[in-house]
Amino acid sequence: MKQILLVGIGGGIGSILRYLINELSRKFSLNTLPLGTFTANLLGCFLIGLLLGYFTKHQGMSQEWSLLLITGFCGGFTTFSTFSAENFAFLQSGNYLQLIGYILGSVVLGILAVFLGFLLTK
Repeated sequence: MKQILLVGIGGGIGSILRYLINELSRKFSLNTLPLGTFTANLLGCFLIGLLLGYFTKHQGMSQEWSLLLITGFCGGFTTFSTFSAENFAFLQSGNYLQLIGYILGSVVLGILAVFLGFLLTK
């Protein structure tokens, strides 16, 4: 139960921060790109890289901190950071076919799933 609460607390804070970044970007952005999502994705990727590096270097850190910050906060802030970290792991281990398949499959099938879901509501 403690692990679920840690993930939930981190995820809630991450989701709130993502929302605030999106709102802020709408006020100050003049273009039509989803700048808030783009910003959250890049910040989340950078943050998850920092956290993974830190936890790798300090292996005595508790699993609770990892659940709160990586799974919870980064997952709530942007799942793109997790997606990128997983692809980085494929790259580090030399699993290039899995890397390409995961990237292409996620993007192409993800867009297709949105399209199909949208069609089902018509």
